[in-house]
Amino acid sequence: MRAAVLKQFATPLELADIPRPAPGPGEVLVRIAASGVNPLDTKIRAGLAAHARAVLPAVLGLDLAGTVVEVGPQVAGFAVGDEVYGLSGGVGGLQGSLAEYAAADARLLAHKPASLTMRQAAALPLSVVTAWEGLVDRARVGAGQKVLVHGGAGGIGHVAVQIARARGAEVFATASAADAETVRQLGATAIDYAGTEVQEYVAAHTGGEGFDIVFDTVGGTVLDNSFAAVRTYTGHVLSALGWGSHSLAPLSFRGATYSGVFTLLPMLTGNGRDHHGEILREAAALADAGLLKPLLDPRRYDLDTVAQAHAAVEDGSAHAKIVVDIGSAAGS
Repeated sequence: MRAAVLKQFATPLELADIPRPAPGPGEVLVRIAASGVNPLDTKIRAGLAAHARAVLPAVLGLDLAGTVVEVGPQVAGFAVGDEVYGLSGGVGGLQGSLAEYAAADARLLAHKPASLTMRQAAALPLSVVTAWEGLVDRARVGAGQKVLVHGGAGGIGHVAVQIARARGAEVFATASAADAETVRQLGATAIDYAGTEVQEYVAAHTGGEGFDIVFDTVGGTVLDNSFAAVRTYTGHVLSALGWGSHSLAPLSFRGATYSGVFTLLPMLTGNGRDHHGEILREAAALADAGLLKPLLDPRRYDLDTVAQAHAAVEDGSAHAKIVVDIGSAAGS
Protein backbone atom coordinates (compact mmCIF):
# COMPACT_ATOMS: atom_id res chain seq x y z
CA MET A 1 0.00 0.00 0.00
CA ARG A 2 1.04 3.63 -0.46
CA ALA A 3 1.92 5.64 2.63
CA ALA A 4 3.64 8.85 3.66
CA VAL A 5 6.57 7.78 5.84
CA LEU A 6 8.68 9.81 8.24
CA LYS A 7 12.21 8.36 8.21
CA GLN A 8 13.99 11.09 10.16
CA PHE A 9 12.65 13.90 12.29
CA ALA A 10 12.68 17.36 10.74
CA THR A 11 12.65 15.96 7.21
CA PRO A 12 9.81 15.79 4.68
CA LEU A 13 7.46 12.82 4.62
CA GLU A 14 8.37 10.36 1.86
CA LEU A 15 5.90 8.43 -0.27
CA ALA A 16 6.64 4.72 -0.15
CA ASP A 17 5.11 1.34 -0.81
CA ILE A 18 4.95 -0.55 2.47
CA PRO A 19 3.30 -3.84 3.43
CA ARG A 20 -0.44 -3.72 3.97
CA PRO A 21 -1.09 -4.67 7.61
CA ALA A 22 -3.27 -7.55 8.74
CA PRO A 23 -5.63 -7.03 11.69
CA GLY A 24 -4.60 -8.76 14.88
CA PRO A 25 -6.78 -9.66 17.87
CA GLY A 26 -9.09 -6.78 18.71
CA GLU A 27 -8.27 -4.93 15.49
CA VAL A 28 -10.04 -4.09 12.25
CA LEU A 29 -8.42 -3.29 8.92
CA VAL A 30 -9.66 0.08 7.67
CA ARG A 31 -9.40 1.31 4.10
CA ILE A 32 -8.70 4.96 4.82
CA ALA A 33 -10.68 7.60 2.97
CA ALA A 34 -9.43 10.72 4.75
CA SER A 35 -6.84 11.80 7.32
CA GLY A 36 -7.17 14.91 9.48
CA VAL A 37 -4.06 17.05 9.96
CA ASN A 38 -3.45 18.53 13.40
CA PRO A 39 -0.73 20.88 14.66
CA LEU A 40 0.52 17.91 16.68
CA ASP A 41 1.17 15.97 13.46
CA THR A 42 3.51 18.71 12.26
CA LYS A 43 5.27 18.88 15.63
CA ILE A 44 5.84 15.12 15.58
CA ARG A 45 7.32 15.38 12.10
CA ALA A 46 9.61 18.20 13.26
CA GLY A 47 10.82 16.19 16.26
CA LEU A 48 9.24 18.62 18.71
CA ALA A 49 6.78 16.24 20.38
CA ALA A 50 8.70 13.81 22.54
CA HIS A 51 5.49 13.16 24.52
CA ALA A 52 3.98 11.50 21.42
CA ARG A 53 6.75 8.85 21.42
CA ALA A 54 6.86 8.39 17.67
CA VAL A 55 8.94 5.37 16.61
CA LEU A 56 10.79 5.81 13.31
CA PRO A 57 10.20 5.00 10.55
CA ALA A 58 6.64 6.15 11.18
CA VAL A 59 3.42 6.64 9.29
CA LEU A 60 1.94 9.79 10.83
CA GLY A 61 -1.69 10.90 10.98
CA LEU A 62 -3.76 10.86 14.16
CA ASP A 63 -7.30 11.12 12.77
CA LEU A 64 -8.92 8.81 10.25
CA ALA A 65 -12.19 8.02 8.57
CA GLY A 66 -12.69 5.02 6.34
CA THR A 67 -14.34 1.66 5.77
CA VAL A 68 -13.76 -1.65 7.53
CA VAL A 69 -12.51 -4.24 5.03
CA GLU A 70 -11.43 -7.00 7.43
CA VAL A 71 -12.26 -7.87 11.03
CA GLY A 72 -9.70 -9.52 13.27
CA PRO A 73 -10.46 -12.03 16.04
CA GLN A 74 -12.04 -10.88 19.31
CA VAL A 75 -13.81 -7.90 17.73
CA ALA A 76 -17.46 -7.17 18.43
CA GLY A 77 -19.59 -4.36 17.06
CA PHE A 78 -17.92 -3.91 13.67
CA ALA A 79 -18.40 -5.70 10.37
CA VAL A 80 -16.93 -5.51 6.88
CA GLY A 81 -18.41 -2.50 5.11
CA ASP A 82 -18.90 -0.37 8.23
CA GLU A 83 -17.88 3.26 7.89
CA VAL A 84 -15.80 4.29 10.91
CA TYR A 85 -13.79 7.16 12.31
CA GLY A 86 -11.33 7.49 15.15
CA LEU A 87 -8.14 8.70 16.79
CA SER A 88 -6.20 5.52 16.25
CA GLY A 89 -2.52 6.00 15.43
CA GLY A 90 0.41 8.20 14.49
CA VAL A 91 1.96 8.04 17.98
CA GLY A 92 3.61 5.49 20.22
CA GLY A 93 4.49 3.09 17.42
CA LEU A 94 0.89 2.85 16.19
CA GLN A 95 0.58 3.27 12.43
CA GLY A 96 -1.10 6.53 11.48
CA SER A 97 -3.66 7.45 8.86
CA LEU A 98 -1.45 8.82 6.06
CA ALA A 99 -1.69 5.46 4.31
CA GLU A 100 -4.21 3.54 2.27
CA TYR A 101 -4.93 1.06 5.06
CA ALA A 102 -4.47 0.79 8.82
CA ALA A 103 -5.00 -2.04 11.29
CA ALA A 104 -6.62 -0.16 14.16
CA ASP A 105 -7.64 -1.14 17.66
CA ALA A 106 -11.43 -1.39 17.41
CA ARG A 107 -11.80 0.19 20.85
CA LEU A 108 -10.48 3.47 19.44
CA LEU A 109 -13.10 3.61 16.68
CA ALA A 110 -16.79 4.32 16.30
CA HIS A 111 -19.24 4.22 13.44
CA LYS A 112 -18.96 7.37 11.37
CA PRO A 113 -21.76 9.91 11.79
CA ALA A 114 -24.20 9.22 8.96
CA SER A 115 -24.72 12.93 8.37
CA LEU A 116 -21.03 13.68 7.75
CA THR A 117 -18.76 12.94 4.81
CA MET A 118 -15.56 11.01 5.32
CA ARG A 119 -13.62 14.28 5.16
CA GLN A 120 -15.79 15.86 7.83
CA ALA A 121 -15.55 12.79 10.06
CA ALA A 122 -11.75 12.68 9.71
CA ALA A 123 -11.60 16.26 10.99
CA LEU A 124 -13.16 15.42 14.34
CA PRO A 125 -11.48 12.67 16.42
CA LEU A 126 -8.56 14.40 18.19
CA SER A 127 -10.55 17.59 18.69
CA VAL A 128 -13.71 15.92 19.91
CA VAL A 129 -11.97 13.51 22.29
CA THR A 130 -9.89 16.34 23.78
CA ALA A 131 -12.89 18.63 24.19
CA TRP A 132 -15.05 15.86 25.66
CA GLU A 133 -12.43 14.69 28.14
CA GLY A 134 -12.08 18.25 29.41
CA LEU A 135 -15.62 19.56 29.40
CA VAL A 136 -17.60 16.40 30.13
CA ASP A 137 -15.27 13.99 31.94
CA ARG A 138 -13.41 16.54 34.08
CA ALA A 139 -15.71 19.57 34.43
CA ARG A 140 -19.16 17.95 34.04
CA VAL A 141 -20.40 20.79 31.86
CA GLY A 142 -24.14 21.34 31.91
CA ALA A 143 -27.07 23.71 31.87
CA GLY A 144 -26.82 26.91 33.91
CA GLN A 145 -23.04 27.18 33.57
CA LYS A 146 -21.06 29.90 31.87
CA VAL A 147 -18.19 28.43 29.85
CA LEU A 148 -15.25 30.34 28.41
CA VAL A 149 -13.34 28.64 25.57
CA HIS A 150 -10.00 30.20 24.70
CA GLY A 151 -9.32 29.87 20.98
CA GLY A 152 -12.96 29.34 20.06
CA ALA A 153 -12.35 29.20 16.31
CA GLY A 154 -9.45 26.73 16.57
CA GLY A 155 -9.41 23.01 15.93
CA ILE A 156 -10.25 21.99 19.51
CA GLY A 157 -11.97 25.25 20.40
CA HIS A 158 -14.72 25.21 17.80
CA VAL A 159 -15.62 21.66 18.79
CA ALA A 160 -15.54 22.56 22.49
CA VAL A 161 -17.96 25.43 21.87
CA GLN A 162 -20.43 23.08 20.19
CA ILE A 163 -20.18 20.37 22.86
CA ALA A 164 -20.69 22.87 25.68
CA ARG A 165 -23.72 24.36 23.92
CA ALA A 166 -25.17 20.93 23.20
CA ARG A 167 -25.04 20.19 26.92
CA GLY A 168 -26.91 23.36 27.79
CA ALA A 169 -24.16 25.77 28.80
CA GLU A 170 -23.93 29.44 27.88
CA VAL A 171 -20.69 29.75 25.93
CA PHE A 172 -18.22 32.57 25.44
CA ALA A 173 -15.09 32.27 23.32
CA THR A 174 -11.97 34.32 22.74
CA ALA A 175 -11.02 34.86 19.12
CA SER A 176 -9.34 37.33 16.82
CA ALA A 177 -11.45 40.02 15.20
CA ALA A 178 -11.25 38.05 11.95
CA ASP A 179 -12.65 34.92 13.61
CA ALA A 180 -15.34 36.61 15.71
CA GLU A 181 -18.13 35.90 13.23
CA THR A 182 -17.17 32.23 13.07
CA VAL A 183 -17.47 32.02 16.86
CA ARG A 184 -20.85 33.75 16.77
CA GLN A 185 -22.12 31.35 14.11
CA LEU A 186 -21.17 28.48 16.41
CA GLY A 187 -23.45 30.00 19.04
CA ALA A 188 -20.92 31.58 21.37
CA THR A 189 -20.43 35.18 22.47
CA ALA A 190 -17.19 36.36 20.88
CA ILE A 191 -14.52 38.08 22.98
CA ASP A 192 -11.70 39.92 21.21
CA TYR A 193 -8.67 38.62 23.07
CA ALA A 194 -6.40 41.27 21.57
CA GLY A 195 -8.53 44.22 22.58
CA THR A 196 -10.07 43.16 25.90
CA GLU A 197 -8.34 42.58 29.22
CA VAL A 198 -9.31 39.58 31.36
CA GLN A 199 -10.83 41.76 34.08
CA GLU A 200 -12.93 43.56 31.48
CA TYR A 201 -14.59 40.51 29.98
CA VAL A 202 -15.01 38.83 33.35
CA ALA A 203 -16.84 41.93 34.55
CA ALA A 204 -18.88 42.30 31.38
CA HIS A 205 -20.05 38.68 31.08
CA THR A 206 -20.09 37.35 34.64
CA GLY A 207 -20.59 40.46 36.79
CA GLY A 208 -17.05 39.96 38.08
CA GLU A 209 -17.84 36.48 39.47
CA GLY A 210 -15.81 34.53 36.90
CA PHE A 211 -16.72 31.71 34.53
CA ASP A 212 -17.80 28.32 35.83
CA ILE A 213 -15.52 26.55 33.34
CA VAL A 214 -12.55 27.97 31.45
CA PHE A 215 -11.07 25.77 28.71
CA ASP A 216 -7.61 26.77 27.49
CA THR A 217 -6.81 25.38 24.03
CA VAL A 218 -3.92 27.80 23.39
CA GLY A 219 -1.42 27.41 26.24
CA GLY A 220 1.24 29.81 27.50
CA THR A 221 -0.03 33.07 28.95
CA VAL A 222 -3.59 32.09 28.00
CA LEU A 223 -3.51 29.49 30.77
CA ASP A 224 -2.44 32.22 33.21
CA ASN A 225 -5.38 34.30 32.01
CA SER A 226 -7.63 31.32 32.59
CA PHE A 227 -6.64 31.19 36.26
CA ALA A 228 -7.67 34.84 36.55
CA ALA A 229 -11.01 34.33 34.80
CA VAL A 230 -12.49 31.39 36.70
CA ARG A 231 -15.25 31.56 39.32
CA THR A 232 -14.32 31.55 43.01
CA TYR A 233 -14.67 28.21 44.85
CA THR A 234 -16.61 26.26 42.25
CA GLY A 235 -14.75 27.22 39.05
CA HIS A 236 -12.78 24.70 36.99
CA VAL A 237 -9.92 25.48 34.59
CA LEU A 238 -9.05 22.97 31.88
CA SER A 239 -6.07 22.99 29.54
CA ALA A 240 -5.03 20.82 26.62
CA LEU A 241 -1.66 22.62 26.52
CA GLY A 242 -0.68 23.07 30.15
CA TRP A 243 2.95 22.15 29.63
CA GLY A 244 4.77 25.26 30.79
CA SER A 245 5.64 26.69 34.20
CA HIS A 246 2.79 28.70 35.71
CA SER A 247 2.00 30.37 39.00
CA LEU A 248 -0.96 28.69 40.69
CA ALA A 249 -1.49 31.65 43.02
CA PRO A 250 -4.39 33.23 41.07
CA LEU A 251 -6.16 29.88 40.96
CA SER A 252 -5.42 29.08 44.59
CA PHE A 253 -6.68 32.45 45.80
CA ARG A 254 -9.99 31.63 44.14
CA GLY A 255 -10.16 28.17 45.67
CA ALA A 256 -10.81 26.86 42.14
CA THR A 257 -9.63 23.65 40.49
CA TYR A 258 -7.51 22.70 37.48
CA SER A 259 -7.42 19.66 35.19
CA GLY A 260 -4.94 18.84 32.48
CA VAL A 261 -6.10 16.94 29.41
CA PHE A 262 -3.64 14.59 27.68
CA THR A 263 -5.62 12.89 24.95
CA LEU A 264 -2.84 10.57 23.77
CA LEU A 265 -2.63 8.52 26.98
CA PRO A 266 -4.89 5.64 25.91
CA MET A 267 -2.94 5.17 22.68
CA LEU A 268 0.41 5.38 24.46
CA THR A 269 -0.46 3.19 27.45
CA GLY A 270 -3.27 0.97 26.21
CA ASN A 271 -5.40 2.00 29.19
CA GLY A 272 -8.74 3.73 28.63
CA ARG A 273 -9.11 2.97 24.93
CA ASP A 274 -12.72 1.87 25.32
CA HIS A 275 -13.61 5.35 26.53
CA HIS A 276 -12.29 6.92 23.34
CA GLY A 277 -14.73 4.78 21.40
CA GLU A 278 -17.53 5.79 23.77
CA ILE A 279 -16.76 9.49 23.26
CA LEU A 280 -16.78 9.09 19.49
CA ARG A 281 -20.15 7.34 19.64
CA GLU A 282 -21.56 10.21 21.69
CA ALA A 283 -20.06 12.71 19.25
CA ALA A 284 -21.58 10.87 16.29
CA ALA A 285 -25.00 11.15 17.92
CA LEU A 286 -24.49 14.89 18.38
CA ALA A 287 -23.42 15.28 14.76
CA ASP A 288 -26.43 13.35 13.48
CA ALA A 289 -28.67 15.52 15.66
CA GLY A 290 -27.26 18.62 13.96
CA LEU A 291 -25.39 19.78 17.07
CA LEU A 292 -21.79 19.17 15.99
CA LYS A 293 -20.08 19.92 12.68
CA PRO A 294 -16.39 20.50 11.95
CA LEU A 295 -15.07 23.52 10.12
CA LEU A 296 -13.09 22.40 7.08
CA ASP A 297 -10.50 24.28 5.07
CA PRO A 298 -11.73 24.12 1.44
CA ARG A 299 -8.31 23.26 0.01
CA ARG A 300 -7.87 19.66 -1.11
CA TYR A 301 -4.76 17.55 -0.54
CA ASP A 302 -3.83 13.92 -1.13
CA LEU A 303 -0.85 11.67 -0.40
CA ASP A 304 1.10 13.30 -3.20
CA THR A 305 0.62 16.78 -1.71
CA VAL A 306 0.71 15.94 2.00
CA ALA A 307 3.77 18.16 2.47
CA GLN A 308 1.66 21.11 1.35
CA ALA A 309 -1.05 20.12 3.84
CA HIS A 310 1.48 20.15 6.68
CA ALA A 311 2.84 23.49 5.45
CA ALA A 312 -0.66 24.99 5.51
CA VAL A 313 -1.01 24.03 9.17
CA GLU A 314 2.45 25.30 10.07
CA ASP A 315 2.27 28.64 8.28
CA GLY A 316 -1.06 29.62 9.82
CA SER A 317 -2.86 29.95 6.50
CA ALA A 318 -5.44 27.36 7.55
CA HIS A 319 -8.40 28.91 9.37
CA ALA A 320 -10.18 25.55 9.64
CA LYS A 321 -9.24 21.88 9.73
CA ILE A 322 -6.98 20.58 6.97
CA VAL A 323 -7.90 17.12 5.70
CA VAL A 324 -5.93 14.87 3.35
CA ASP A 325 -7.91 12.72 0.91
CA ILE A 326 -6.55 9.20 0.90
CA GLY A 327 -9.24 7.37 -1.07
CA SER A 328 -11.87 8.22 -3.63
CA ALA A 329 -14.67 8.05 -1.01
CA ALA A 330 -13.50 11.11 0.94
CA GLY A 331 -16.44 13.23 -0.21
CA SER A 332 -16.84 16.96 0.14
